[in-house]
Amino acid sequence: MEWSIQDVARLAGTTSRTLRHYGELGLLTPSRVGGNGYRYFDQGCLVRLQRILLLRELGLGLPAIAEVVDGGPQDTATALRTHLELLERERERIGRQIASVRTTLRKTEEGEQLMAEEVFDGFDHTQYEQEVTERWGRDAYQDADRWWRSLSQADKDEFQQRQRDIAKDFAQAHLAGRAADSDEVQAITQRHFDWLSITGRPAKPYFVGLGEMYVADPRFTDNYDRHGEGTAVLVRDAMRVYADRNLTD
Repeated sequence: MEWSIQDVARLAGTTSRTLRHYGELGLLTPSRVGGNGYRYFDQGCLVRLQRILLLRELGLGLPAIAEVVDGGPQDTATALRTHLELLERERERIGRQIASVRTTLRKTEEGEQLMAEEVFDGFDHTQYEQEVTERWGRDAYQDADRWWRSLSQADKDEFQQRQRDIAKDFAQAHLAGRAADSDEVQAITQRHFDWLSITGRPAKPYFVGLGEMYVADPRFTDNYDRHGEGTAVLVRDAMRVYADRNLTD
């Protein structure tokens, strides 16, 4: 099967002039030229054009693209797998941006308080890479990043909602005057521990240290205290009690 230059330009979202320019450069040669001078492209040409357009989106110049696409069949398959992986990552990132904007729109319309993590989710998935690596090591970041990427968008939304529900319940317990070692607060802390255990059971030093960070780091403090000032302190103390009762070094 063949397609005319006009059909290919329309399907690819480009112009006939661009395709002719690629032909002049030897980058995209038609599979056939009719007696009337019309250019036609077969399936192999479409695959080649797909690669050209993908490489253009990645910022490569035409001379560099020519070197890549002129490789053998194995090079073509390898390149397409790489392109596919990049596109899937981009799709996942854009999906998170869409969800982020939807959340911002909904909360803005309903007058709810926004969380910074929600506003900017999907805009820079590596924003905490250096910090996590410095605190807990490169393996910790890579394991968490690999796990996060493996989730569907629905799973990610559910995971984040669990955390928000836990934070709200801590705040309600704080406003009700519950103590850190009370059964009610310790039940919430158990849920928090289970939430953190999704990639492996936290050790006592990590769990206690994380609780300390909730108070020492304003980003975490604000996240908890926005529901009620002093909530972060309750969370820290509750995590310490839980660790002393249930975890070992």
